Amino acid sequence: MAGHSKWKQIKRKKAVTDARRASSWTKVIREITVAARSGGGDPGGNPRLRTAIDAAKAVNMPADNIDRAVKKGTGELEGSVYEELTYEGYGPGGAAIFIEATTDNPNRTVAEIRHAFSRNGGNLGATNSVAWMFDRKGQIYLDAARYDEDATLEAALEAGAEDFVREGDQYVVTTAPATFHAVQDALRTRKLELDSAELAMVPRNTVRVEGADAERILRLMEVLEELDDVSRVSSNFDIDAAQLAEAEA
Repeated sequence: MAGHSKWKQIKRKKAVTDARRASSWTKVIREITVAARSGGGDPGGNPRLRTAIDAAKAVNMPADNIDRAVKKGTGELEGSVYEELTYEGYGPGGAAIFIEATTDNPNRTVAEIRHAFSRNGGNLGATNSVAWMFDRKGQIYLDAARYDEDATLEAALEAGAEDFVREGDQYVVTTAPATFHAVQDALRTRKLELDSAELAMVPRNTVRVEGADAERILRLMEVLEELDDVSRVSSNFDIDAAQLAEAEA
């Protein structure tokens, strides 16, 4: 199981507090704004905006909030100007960490990220120090309890998916970025309801992290994810199943 998927699995199973939901809304609004600014306000002609709006609906964001975020991106309403930046580093146990951020204050963002690394046993690295270890892929998640595995695999491959695996209680369908939306549409046509979908940085290989280092890297990942300016954190860690179960509790 890839490190990125393990981290998503942990996040999904942890309790979601009101504070975390508010933080999630902040991140999604920023993504909608940036997507609309870069590709226009029509989700039909802007795949990135369509993905961002789908993510907003998945966290139950009201339509008015979505509409305002789009209009801020297109310039119809005033709003902050955000930059998209990436940061790279290593966590405890030598696992690579790739961070995507959307910020209106890069100095604040890098200071917060550097602080998170230094307090949790990691090191912020130089540009391209770990990016080469990851590939951008579409990842689509479905509830394994609801659908037959063979039938879902067949539907995913017919839709043009690159890979299909079962991870715990979910199926994960991996696609090329260019076919991300087409595969989703094809699965929906087959009456398959998607739990979530995202464009993610998926590690090419994983690094085994054990014991105290495993606990520390999970803490580092959580601290980074909680930063308002951080939109996504990916890593190539691999953790023992028993320790992973403790983390998910």
